[in-house]
Amino acid sequence: MPELPEVETIRMGLAPHIVGQTATGVTVWGERTARNQPGGPAALEDAIRGRRVEALARRGKFLWAELDSGRGLVFHLGMSGQLRLSDGDRPRFRHEHARIILSNGQVLSFVDQRTFGRIEVCDCVPTLDGAVAGQGATLDAIPQSAAHIARDPLDPAFDLDQVVQKIRASRSAVKNLLLHQEIVSGIGNIYADEALFLAGVHGQRMGKNVRVYEVHQILEAARSVMRRSIEAGGTSFDELYVNTVGEPGYFARYLAVYGRVGQACINCGTPIAKVTISGRSHHYCPVCQPRSGRRNRGVSEG
Repeated sequence: MPELPEVETIRMGLAPHIVGQTATGVTVWGERTARNQPGGPAALEDAIRGRRVEALARRGKFLWAELDSGRGLVFHLGMSGQLRLSDGDRPRFRHEHARIILSNGQVLSFVDQRTFGRIEVCDCVPTLDGAVAGQGATLDAIPQSAAHIARDPLDPAFDLDQVVQKIRASRSAVKNLLLHQEIVSGIGNIYADEALFLAGVHGQRMGKNVRVYEVHQILEAARSVMRRSIEAGGTSFDELYVNTVGEPGYFARYLAVYGRVGQACINCGTPIAKVTISGRSHHYCPVCQPRSGRRNRGVSEG
């Protein structure tokens, strides 16, 4: 599933080409892509056609276009959703479920092999803190379907102290709390494991037992690892995630623990281990991330 760095890579790739453009043609194939849109595909087409894109915004893994109608065009990428940009009225991609033709002649295609993704146009509601809604946004309003999502660690309006308080008030495993999109958004399985490793904290420790400075280090590590992933174009393990021109991301080669079970820890040489926490895998180093407490080392950029 695309996580924050992958969605931000897509946003940065699309924004220069679609912001300021008008949707001159829209086609939605099938009901599933428009399943959240009242009225189905025809209503979705009508809500997009003729509308100008004022901004392209992201909060966590949620991506939306601010339309001149005051509504939000929301792209839920699901497990395998892609937004592909091409010149001219090109042949339909395999697994292409929607297409928007822009006034500059470019084509925005929604491609989704597993069909868990969807598109919708919905009303926007004011942000709870009064700040602009997310990265790239110009309005202090967010699509209603994404309003429950917390801000992410790369958001300028991210409230660090509030997130620390919520994590330390919980008896849940800290790995689960990092994945809870109503506490902090955008941190998926890959980047949670990487951040916990950089901070030296085992994912099974309860939030209430993680010290304040440790939570700070986890969230700073999350910022660090996600920024580096964005620089590498995100993380691709297969063809399901590519950027707007079909290229994969290369951050997988820099992962320290995720997907490296049995391989040597980059810090101490101990084999990387894996445990299941609430049905999700957690990759960690048994020495650098002891279950009983934190080893005394700082956040690394490595």
